[in-house]
Amino acid sequence: MHSIVFLDRDSLLAEVRRPAFEHAWREHGATSAGQVAERLRGATIAITNKVPLGAADIDQLPELKMVAVAATGTNNVDLDACRARGIVVSNIRNYSLVSVPEHCMSLILALRRNLKAYGADVDAGRWQASSQFCLLDHPIADLAGSRLGIVGYGALGKKVAALGRAFGMRIAVVSRSPVDDADVDAVTLDELLATSDVVSLHLPLSAQTTNMIGARELAGMKRTALLINTARGGLVDEAALAKALTDGVIGGAGFDVLSQEPPLPGNPLLSLRLPNFILTPHVAWASAGAMQTLADMLIDNVEAFEAGKPHSVV
Repeated sequence: MHSIVFLDRDSLLAEVRRPAFEHAWREHGATSAGQVAERLRGATIAITNKVPLGAADIDQLPELKMVAVAATGTNNVDLDACRARGIVVSNIRNYSLVSVPEHCMSLILALRRNLKAYGADVDAGRWQASSQFCLLDHPIADLAGSRLGIVGYGALGKKVAALGRAFGMRIAVVSRSPVDDADVDAVTLDELLATSDVVSLHLPLSAQTTNMIGARELAGMKRTALLINTARGGLVDEAALAKALTDGVIGGAGFDVLSQEPPLPGNPLLSLRLPNFILTPHVAWASAGAMQTLADMLIDNVEAFEAGKPHSVV
């Protein structure tokens, strides 16, 4: 009989059905790094969203057979250690194909239309004291006719492109795979940065992509351009971005992710108080519909493993 332990159940606000096979189930609202090995002792299946599962923990868990990651990213799991032990690692893919693109476009619209600045003006009483019917103190730009540059043209990148088209934007992409869409320009990263009005990142975090957007790349963007990151913290050099925004090197940025989450004191993006910077707390994925889809797919993965036909294997 399988013993299943969910290490951070409170990270998923959805109904999680129990697998349709005989099992023992234990769940914890949250788990610290020091509690992992003890809580997984005797478990054959571990479920984790963001709790780290390192080689030292895996060495202490001889009965562990599967790690079901309740997310797409797997950088919190030592995949080499799992591979060496024959432990199956499955993740969740394409569950937030509505939620993340909509959040991405929300950030783009808010920044292009300066909603944060105008909202602050109303809160400060500036509209109420205006000599005319409106305030025109901050520039407003339409999306129609502008260029949306997408770095990473997988399922999420393609959904963002579709929304961009609906607003009349022209699409350019950086993609490892061939691009067949006739209305999409496949370009190099440098060309995309130099020519796009909005740059949106949709890549996993890896050794190759860490800090892929740094001071040099930011300097190569248009001074009016926006940088959007709803993918992974660590893709962008945060100190370089803070300086670029403060110095007016780019037009603005909208981020939903940081390199360390929850953020540590001293992160340079936390202290920015700029109307052209929006930071949300890693919630782009978290619509009610997306979380329920994730929960259903999570148990689908567990059931497939138990049936001897694992899928979504990393």
